Amino acid sequence: MLTQEFYKQVLPWVKANRWFIGLSGGMDSTVLLHLLVMLKKNYVLPEMTAIYIHHGLQQVADDWALHCQNLCQELAIPLHITRVKVAKRSSLEEAARDARYQAFSELLKAGDVLFTAQHQNDQAETLMFRLVRGAGVRGLAGIPKQRKLGLGELVRPLLSFTHKQLKDYALANALQWIEDPTNQDIHYARNYLRHKVIPVLQQQWPSVITNIGQATCHLQEAQQLLTELALQDLQEAQVKPLYAWLTPPSLLLEPLTRLSLARQKNALSCWLSRYVLVPNSHHWQGWQQLIAAKEDANPIWQLQHAELHRANGRIWLLSGHWLEQPIDKKLPITTNPIQLENNGQVILAGQLPSNSVALSYRQGGEVIELANRGRRDLKRLFNEQAIPPFVRNRIPLLVDQQGKLLAVANFPQWHAKTVSSTLIFKWLPNDC
Repeated sequence: MLTQEFYKQVLPWVKANRWFIGLSGGMDSTVLLHLLVMLKKNYVLPEMTAIYIHHGLQQVADDWALHCQNLCQELAIPLHITRVKVAKRSSLEEAARDARYQAFSELLKAGDVLFTAQHQNDQAETLMFRLVRGAGVRGLAGIPKQRKLGLGELVRPLLSFTHKQLKDYALANALQWIEDPTNQDIHYARNYLRHKVIPVLQQQWPSVITNIGQATCHLQEAQQLLTELALQDLQEAQVKPLYAWLTPPSLLLEPLTRLSLARQKNALSCWLSRYVLVPNSHHWQGWQQLIAAKEDANPIWQLQHAELHRANGRIWLLSGHWLEQPIDKKLPITTNPIQLENNGQVILAGQLPSNSVALSYRQGGEVIELANRGRRDLKRLFNEQAIPPFVRNRIPLLVDQQGKLLAVANFPQWHAKTVSSTLIFKWLPNDC
């Protein structure tokens, strides 16, 4: 019975390129692997490979890898073992999970599917854990059954089954699995919920796990409606890049400010979720301060590993290399791409000025002698082109030995009159 119901859960992906199975050696993933192997005996299914992620956090990790190897040999399924380095963070659980999914995403190619073994009890624990932390609808919607991962897709086909159903299946098929001793440590929040809270609830409400699963389905529907509303609200704020090389995502601010605060937060959360972690409820004060700041204030909202800037009627999301400070160091001029520290590369071609020249960055007060406009202040030129403040000090400049400005990268109209018209001076940021 369970096997046939499980087949319905994986049926939408039978035309995938390859199936990967996340295998830890625990009961849940062992049942998942066994179910897929049993299905393969009766149905035409994609090529299967199990993946064991070796975190190296426990001394017995090598033994677990060996157990998974023996299990896969017994089931005639290839096993791929990947070692990862877990970052030192306050939450070891989160760091290990991030390392694990990063490894998964690097392995998946287009058309591949990764199956993992989260079940109804995991869903209940997730909802309760996020509830006590004050999560909103997006967080309380719980674990999605499927989502994009790398170039492939992550699918959780066991979310409609309880832990008891899986254990009954494991015992009925005499499966052998590993018991992770840390799963009994109630200092971890999820273990505390699993061993101390949920059993008490089940005494009063035996079907609490299934009921919470139904609640997450309702919340997922609510989140879907909020996402559809957000996409409608974002349509008017969508805007083309100011320049092809200016790659940070941006939105027009004015259409967003016409919305109620609740709809602003909903729309912005949807947009931010494509790039960064969505801020928690206490952190949204930064958004209100950003939109309330004076026109010339250039405010910044600090996010996790990102910044939201306001400039020239837009909001700009900066992350990655855009947060690294360029290092102003004199570099030799060549006709090959010139690598800039923390700032991409420069390409110089055509006829260079005959005198010695160097690359530099804006210091303030630069002027340039243009052929048709005379002496022009660089700051004013930037203002005329609505160049955002965050990028002005990153744009490479070509200067002579005396520091006189000769050309501005990516702006051929801003070449000094003494510079040949054949000069090509391009700047490509790291993500361009």
